[in-house]
Amino acid sequence: MTSVHFVVPDGIDDPARPSGGNSYDRHLADGLASIGWRVHEHPVADLAALDRTVRQIPDGAVVLIDGLVASPAPDVLVPHADRLRLIVLMHMPLADERERAVLSAASALITTSQWGKRRLLELYALPAERVHVATPGVNAAQLATGTATGESLLCVAAVTPLKGHDVLLDALATISDLSWQCTCVGSLDRDPAFAEELGRRSPNGVHFTGPKTGPDLERAYAAADLLVLSSRAETYGMVVSEALARGLPVIAAHVGGVTEALGNGGLLVPPEEPIALGAALRSWLEDAELRERLRSAARERRETLSDWSTTTSVIAGVLRCV
Repeated sequence: MTSVHFVVPDGIDDPARPSGGNSYDRHLADGLASIGWRVHEHPVADLAALDRTVRQIPDGAVVLIDGLVASPAPDVLVPHADRLRLIVLMHMPLADERERAVLSAASALITTSQWGKRRLLELYALPAERVHVATPGVNAAQLATGTATGESLLCVAAVTPLKGHDVLLDALATISDLSWQCTCVGSLDRDPAFAEELGRRSPNGVHFTGPKTGPDLERAYAAADLLVLSSRAETYGMVVSEALARGLPVIAAHVGGVTEALGNGGLLVPPEEPIALGAALRSWLEDAELRERLRSAARERRETLSDWSTTTSVIAGVLRCV
């Protein structure tokens, strides 16, 4: 049996704080265990906890560490790089000197998209052979049927400036003459001041529900006609593939690795341009032929998505190599 120490952010299973990175880590830990790996999971809340954890890991061990934990911690991790085989799982590069030091010391890096790999190579001039790509998988899901009018819009993202809800609200304001409802599912406590300000200026028809997981999230997808993602940055965009797994079309900002997740399953618009996003939403709502064409494309893309076993297999291969 092969063994890995997996260092993850504290609270990755907290239903009040779901995220793509947490979901990826959980699927990966469970997936490695299912194929025979002994997974020693180490949730850490701060640098002191990370320091205690790393010191206790035996020499020569394979250590997979979430980038959210690793990137700010060169003083903790770099001194152990000679005795441990460190692999950093990068969900979103920070682009700073602390991260550079950690990634330069690691035995290997894993990112979630080809865009993520290119970004790391651009930022840090790392050897390309040390950077591996393991795109997120997706669970099988029931096909969403949609409605004739396509009026039910869904956004699934934590309410933070990075996810661009302010851009979405400005876009929706340009189509106030049309009939629609937009449900925004995601944590409201990552940036409370930002969330409160959005709540004050939300147009009629926008509903912020807070986070949803499990059956509640499934019902939100099932009730939707279209996923809208107006992010300012995404390394991949797991909610895009989750929507497509249900045959749900997507209109998303053209950032990062979203193109890889979307394929031909929807429309891309320029980031931080509410007029362009509003125009795309207007076309969706007013053009029945466009809605049917995008639904057909989403269902085609649905058939090409890989599951989490593929992601797990790729990462297991990297762990074995180091």
